[in-house]
Amino acid sequence: MRHFVRRRSMVGIATLSVAALALAGCAAAEDSGETTTDAGSDTESAVAAGCEAYGDFLGNEGETVEIYTTIIEPESTLFQESFLEFEECTGITIEWNGDQAFEEQIAVRVAGGTAPDLAIFPQPGLLASFDGDLVPASAAYEASVDANYTPDWKNYGSVDGTLYGAPLGANVKSFVWYSPKVFADNGWAIPTTWDELLALSDEIVASDFSGNAWCAGIESGVATGWAATDWMEDLMLRFQDAETYDAWVDNSMPFNDPKVLEVLEAAGSILKNEDYVGNVSAIATTSFSEGGSGVVDGSCAMHRQASFLGGILVGDAGATIVGPEATDVEGGISTFYFPGRSADDSPALGGGEFVGAFSDAPAVQAVQLYLTTPEWNNAKAALGTWFSPNLGLDTANVADPVNKVAVEILQNATTFRFDASDVMPGEVGSGSFWSEMTAWIAEDKADQAVLDAIQATWPAS
Repeated sequence: MRHFVRRRSMVGIATLSVAALALAGCAAAEDSGETTTDAGSDTESAVAAGCEAYGDFLGNEGETVEIYTTIIEPESTLFQESFLEFEECTGITIEWNGDQAFEEQIAVRVAGGTAPDLAIFPQPGLLASFDGDLVPASAAYEASVDANYTPDWKNYGSVDGTLYGAPLGANVKSFVWYSPKVFADNGWAIPTTWDELLALSDEIVASDFSGNAWCAGIESGVATGWAATDWMEDLMLRFQDAETYDAWVDNSMPFNDPKVLEVLEAAGSILKNEDYVGNVSAIATTSFSEGGSGVVDGSCAMHRQASFLGGILVGDAGATIVGPEATDVEGGISTFYFPGRSADDSPALGGGEFVGAFSDAPAVQAVQLYLTTPEWNNAKAALGTWFSPNLGLDTANVADPVNKVAVEILQNATTFRFDASDVMPGEVGSGSFWSEMTAWIAEDKADQAVLDAIQATWPAS
């Protein structure tokens, strides 16, 4: 989907519970009124009052750590704000270097001997391509990842069983956007299974609702088609099991396998159903954001799209993001979970960034570890417009009601899988998969012919 270094030393902890450290440190500080002493680092360091939670990161005063990333202003401002207390207490300066040319320049920098200390990789496949340069996880870092993330997320930050990086932020794809007011006015119930979703679609078609049951758009400039691949990915996790999804992603099961054909047919039961969407071919020339605007103006009832769509519709379509209970807000939009084949089957499709280290310097390792803690994740989320898959993230710190649901989905998913097109080889994931799904919509290309064409582009092993 498009939404557009060797470690040898580490601050001395196996698993991190900064909250416990803070409580213990605060008690000591209250007794003395001065400073405490941290015995967890290689050398004893004075811990200033109020900084007890950072005791395990001390001993690196005066060091600067560069974080190289695709994330630029205005989003980068909140990241920098989230580090202020850490910087003040540890004496480490974090240099945030946002670059929209990251995916091209990271290879140039590594080859030229100017690799950043830390890099935030927007896809796990890109991180994996630098496994020979990145620092493998220490026992302490791996323990923190085990404590704070599900095994699925850990696997995406690993190469051949070696952990290199943990996730930073996340997005969730498994959403259907709708208007609580429109649903309430028409007496429609939120579906909890795939069959109920289709039954609801039929009910909307048969009603006097003036719009379509569904709206969709897959145009996105040179990336046209990615929104259709998201349908395939979500449905692959619902109609097949996780092992089949993985085999599809690495092509140990061919792209034109009958199981994939079943999934494409399921996607077509909505996206290529004129009763549901109106003019099918127009979907190919409608941008993904414009397609979603229909749930705001009432021209459609439902739109399947990732969690990030809300911010776009607020800015471009005048929407207001509300909770499901806000049934009296004109232009209010919310989400429900894109259901599986049964109510107790709740796989999640999503994406996120991964933080890898090119340096084993203690200050670098301290910053990388800090980013895995519930304390940093909660502090960052409380600043707004962001969430992560960290299991210690408290939804009370996530103000946006849709992001709050996204966190709950990530923390309760029976299975999590990364966006397939971000993990597949580029010739397929951002090549034939996009273009053939576009032809499927725009030209009504036959299902099997689409899958055969994609399989033919898979690079030889």
